[in-house]
Amino acid sequence: MKQYVSINPEMLRWAVGRAGYTVEEMTEKVPQLAAWLDNTKQPTVKQLEAFSKKTYLPFGYFFLSEPPREELPIPFFRTNNTPASHISINIYDTIILLQQRQDWLRNYLKENTFDELEFVGRYNNNATVRGVVDDIRKTLGLKGNWASEFKTWTAALGHLIEQIEDKGIIVVFNGVVENNDYRKIPVDECRGFVLVDKMAPFMFVNNADSKSAQMFTLAHELAHIWTGHSAGFDFRKLQPADDANERLCDMIAAEFLVPETEFNTFWAQCNRIKDAARHFKVSEIVIARRALDTGKISKRDFFAFYDEYIHREFVINEQKTPGGDFYNTTRKRLSLTFATHIFNALRSGELLYRDAYKLTSLKGDTFQTFFSKNFRMA
Repeated sequence: MKQYVSINPEMLRWAVGRAGYTVEEMTEKVPQLAAWLDNTKQPTVKQLEAFSKKTYLPFGYFFLSEPPREELPIPFFRTNNTPASHISINIYDTIILLQQRQDWLRNYLKENTFDELEFVGRYNNNATVRGVVDDIRKTLGLKGNWASEFKTWTAALGHLIEQIEDKGIIVVFNGVVENNDYRKIPVDECRGFVLVDKMAPFMFVNNADSKSAQMFTLAHELAHIWTGHSAGFDFRKLQPADDANERLCDMIAAEFLVPETEFNTFWAQCNRIKDAARHFKVSEIVIARRALDTGKISKRDFFAFYDEYIHREFVINEQKTPGGDFYNTTRKRLSLTFATHIFNALRSGELLYRDAYKLTSLKGDTFQTFFSKNFRMA
């Protein structure tokens, strides 16, 4: 026997808009929606469950009398604009997911007497760029010319991520919500965000972005942790938002990746972006951005180079074979450091498997296979 439920049509309209659709677009996916909205028919429990999945909304929300007020949990900056008042549901859900992981990890670390991370929020907006950069390098155990020790900038990036996570910062690379490849996070809406916390800071980098741009995003987020400000940003064409802390973090990231004094010396001898990228072990796009910062090229030249470079990288990516190893991808989506804490909590009996499934967005055989590949399961 079918069970029908009475739902406030305004809740249905809100759910559609929240998911980023118009009523007309959603009606093509759910033909019964029109009748539900004008109250000539009511959905069955099964139909409502299916609708909740299509709108990425928990089933229980539909029984509320009115839509809840959902506010952005962190400031979200748009390039050359004020903080955003609205972001896509995929970005919002990802921020909420990582906040849930952060809440669990913070409590777990406190219960196991881990110390707070002294470098989090160590500097304010009046800090000098070089002072912050020197402290980041010292904390991460990096020399001034650390990147030159590696053959490629991708190898240097890998080492940087290892050093960051070794200090207790969780680094997440993902371009979709959890593991749902149908729920993509648009690069032009979100290059990344950072959740600052004294115990468990989280950094998110959009893995759908070009690898070269990811390096600058990572450095920018490090600056946010040192200055103690959570934020998200679209960072279009590697340009910061018109905000004092965003501009400071932007300058810190640039100096951290390409020290100005050394860059000026090198450029005077060989003013070629490709050669400088090879020398500093960063991508060409980062060198172009540094050349813009230091007045060596114009904004017009930078934007032209940026568009050409991104197109070049897009063509290369299009020629690659799609797919990849799910479990290697999961290491980046989850963070091996975070996974280590999950594994230790399970082994000590401080975490139930059902909760571990929820925290990792993995379950059953997939969960077991991932952890057996990365840890020695008892």
